[in-house]
Amino acid sequence: MTSPVVHLREITDDNREAVCALRVRHHQKQFVASVKRSLGHAAAAPKAHPWFRAVYCGDEPVGFVMLSWNPPTGRYRGRYFLWRLLIDKRYQRRGIGRAALEQIVELVRAEGATELLSSYETGEGDPWPFYEKFGFERTGELDDDEIVIRLPLPARGS
Repeated sequence: MTSPVVHLREITDDNREAVCALRVRHHQKQFVASVKRSLGHAAAAPKAHPWFRAVYCGDEPVGFVMLSWNPPTGRYRGRYFLWRLLIDKRYQRRGIGRAALEQIVELVRAEGATELLSSYETGEGDPWPFYEKFGFERTGELDDDEIVIRLPLPARGS
């Protein structure tokens, strides 16, 4: 299967409503907050340096991604933390999440990142198989009862 062509776009007044309308499957709601709620979390935590984008296939918004982008050391875990990855239920299982994550990895690697961190809540249907297949590993740490995971990012040519 070839990877779909996806690109990341800023969220603006022109696309905010369409992006906020994206939804995961019912059984996935316990694992990922809605776009609207995520934008609220970003607004409430400016010190986390939230960086967010809509995921597009062509001219259609199909997902949302949010990172904590190189925040000051201290309270925030790691320089680059994948805070949200949401693909709309109509577009799942098409390789879009993987393609979006590949772009994110390249962006943070270009900034000098040596790892990308994230976390997930466990339960039936949790996202661990997706992340494990991508190359993430469990760190053995917990963050607010979520399992912290890490994707090592060796420098190109290493």
